[in-house]
Amino acid sequence: MNDMTEDNPIDQIMEILIEQGFEGMDQAMTILINEAMKIERACALRANPYERTSARQGRANGYKSKNVKSRLGRLDLRVPQVRDGIEFYPSALEKGERSERALKLAMAEMYIKGVTTRKVSGVLEKLCGLDFSSSDVSRASQLLDKELDLWRNRPLGEVTYLLLDARYEKVRMNGSVVSCAVLVATGVLADGKRSVLGVAVSMSEAEVHWRDFLLSLKKRGMHGVKLVTSDNHSGLRSALESTLAGVPWQRCQVHLQRNASAYVPKAHMRESVAADIRSIFNAPDREEADRLLNKAIENYSKTAGRLAVWMEENIPEGLTVFAMPEKHRRRLRTTNMVERQNREIKRRTRVSGLFPSEASLLRLISAVLMEVSEEWESADKAYLKMKAD
Repeated sequence: MNDMTEDNPIDQIMEILIEQGFEGMDQAMTILINEAMKIERACALRANPYERTSARQGRANGYKSKNVKSRLGRLDLRVPQVRDGIEFYPSALEKGERSERALKLAMAEMYIKGVTTRKVSGVLEKLCGLDFSSSDVSRASQLLDKELDLWRNRPLGEVTYLLLDARYEKVRMNGSVVSCAVLVATGVLADGKRSVLGVAVSMSEAEVHWRDFLLSLKKRGMHGVKLVTSDNHSGLRSALESTLAGVPWQRCQVHLQRNASAYVPKAHMRESVAADIRSIFNAPDREEADRLLNKAIENYSKTAGRLAVWMEENIPEGLTVFAMPEKHRRRLRTTNMVERQNREIKRRTRVSGLFPSEASLLRLISAVLMEVSEEWESADKAYLKMKAD
């Protein structure tokens, strides 16, 4: 390379690309990220290098080498350091570490599905242009397990609203294929942002499994719950009564609407029944909802007795949300909030179809949910506005 000016990174990048084309993309990206990190440090310090200004906060403290495996190849980065009490970490590296975790997850997913470490290494080498050994793949899976375990057991704090959900996945156990329940807890925190609080794999949705799961959330510091929203999962109600006594429970209105169809005696009645239930759920307040419910029960008691009895016993469980702030109700009255994470789980697990163990199932779903949760928690906009206007 001829006479590149070290002080002009753009010139360096252009000369690399002119001389090497795509083959030099890793070198060009290394220079670009290093320069971006220096600029970000200057912004954090509120001063350029060697600049004397009263606005300065902290001091530059050299660089620390870091090798990062990326889609372009191995990047040899120089991470700017600071001192004098200020906290700083380049956002480019935070995003890069997410990509690195995604790479580890890809390794783990292939390994989970029975692909040999040698084949995993070959696939990743072709995709990323990097040389991965079988030991790299095994080590990545082990590191991922430690990272996921730390995430599942991280301390919790105030959780204003709690949503609970369960799904089933096939697992091979003792020579047989069984359905394992995946229990997931999602919360809306005091700042209005969502977070996946925890996940567990158990043999069923029996009360003991739900109770142990909820107790684990409390042991990790979960407190301040004002409402729990879920479907009518087996064993959950009893577990809530023993672990979160006194916390109101909201039964998912979408699932209630679906459940009602089983009690409609004639097909031509389904549309009107669905409209009546929607009007109850969309009432402006609890008083009007109760009035509409009583009216519907009275009407259907003559033409659909089983439906009327079912509505009287079940619909009130979907009206608890009326006690919550009006601006929060629409997002708390169903479990729709977690549908996106369920779609992402399904997208990943349907490829496997059958997991070789409970541990492999927990590994994959934990990795997916950790990514979803971090995206929620790092979002600029809160899911719910918690402070009163």
